[in-house]
Amino acid sequence: PAFGLFLFTIARDPLRIIILIAGAFFWLVSLLLSSLIWFIAVKASDPEDERLQKGLLIFGVMFSVLLQEAFRFLYYKLLRKAIEGLVALSEDGCSPISIQQMAYVAGVGFGLMSGAFSMINLLADALGPGTVGIHGDSQLYFLTSAFMTMVLIFLHTFWGILFFHGCEHRRWWEIAAVVVMHLTVSGLSFCNPLYVGSLVPSYLLMAAAAAWAYVLSGGSAQNLRRFLLCKC
Repeated sequence: PAFGLFLFTIARDPLRIIILIAGAFFWLVSLLLSSLIWFIAVKASDPEDERLQKGLLIFGVMFSVLLQEAFRFLYYKLLRKAIEGLVALSEDGCSPISIQQMAYVAGVGFGLMSGAFSMINLLADALGPGTVGIHGDSQLYFLTSAFMTMVLIFLHTFWGILFFHGCEHRRWWEIAAVVVMHLTVSGLSFCNPLYVGSLVPSYLLMAAAAAWAYVLSGGSAQNLRRFLLCKC
């Protein structure tokens, strides 16, 4: 369902596709930089020290989250400049795409690239060797990983809307809330293999972020009711 966001809301608009690809590229660069720093830290440390290696893993995850949000801010600044250029070139003095639409598309770009990498890692594990659950571990590894990938794609979409709204209206607490939610969801992954401890809170946060993003985008309870009842 998460990848359907692209097919139904973005695929027919060339400008949105460009914004999505650029957003995916920004996320990819943030991952590359954070992975490079974590790799250097691991190589420079003692591989036999399990406590240190776990600490470096936690550091790598937290640093990656902060770097992703920093690149999200840089992307917002870039898109803001792009809107000014589009307005200057247009005949009617209006931008062909609003900042709210850019926020949504940029969020989908971040989410799709994040989901793509999660799926690649999952498929790499599926190649073997070994059988899931053979030593008494949970056999739901692939299923829960798929659900976690989906929630991250949706969360990145909602976070994009919240983050851009905070930047646009200088509500820094909204930006801070996005960073805290991102850190929380990433930190919950350390609860695995207790998958309930990571999936349930993540989906609750997704529901809260979805409702918040819906309200900030101009949605109302009446509009939602009309949509659910398929009324125009």
